[in-house]
Amino acid sequence: MLRVMVVDDQALVRRGFALVLDNEPDIEVVAEAGTGIEAIEAARQRQPDIILMDIRMPEMDGLEATARILEAGDATCRVIILTTFDPDEYVFRALRAGASGFVLKDIPPEALVEAVRTVADGGAMLAPAITKRLISQFVQKLGTGRNLAERLERLTTREREVLAVISDGKSNAEIAEALFIGSATVKTHVSSLLSKLGLRDRAQAVVFAYECGLATAGERDIGL
Repeated sequence: MLRVMVVDDQALVRRGFALVLDNEPDIEVVAEAGTGIEAIEAARQRQPDIILMDIRMPEMDGLEATARILEAGDATCRVIILTTFDPDEYVFRALRAGASGFVLKDIPPEALVEAVRTVADGGAMLAPAITKRLISQFVQKLGTGRNLAERLERLTTREREVLAVISDGKSNAEIAEALFIGSATVKTHVSSLLSKLGLRDRAQAVVFAYECGLATAGERDIGL
């Protein structure tokens, strides 16, 4: 059973998401919160597997709450950012802080359920309609720092190839097909490169690939 917490300062939105998810046989909404401060305490007490986190809230925003929850030593949950429209720097910073992706608040109910299950299974949820613009808008401000280049050098040639395909939003099966290797081998490479780069999951891997220049923002839509 997947344990989910919904965090949003609008009670109607929060309750709507909770009702959709609670209706699924394999998902239980174990907590709701209306501020970042409430979210931190609820996460500590209820230990959810997945947190749906709004960014802009009173008292403490979702960015700070996400960082504090994921930095906690006993935190094993994954965070999906909720956003309403065009990507902004808060969403990008949340991804860099360890969030496993983001979805639009007008996401269809069935897609919301799929997003929760995908992230719980170790995948990333990067909404294709806005991910490319998000990457393009904010990565260009960073440049390729020495630290990023040094971290990239830790990877083998094959691991770099896998990371490049991850940045296109491909699943393990699609990576295997693109590189003509087995799915089990892909899984091993993904696990290894995440460990070597000190990244939490595939969402951070996508951001890293663009930040270090391995991937560049162009005409492709990316999203898992």
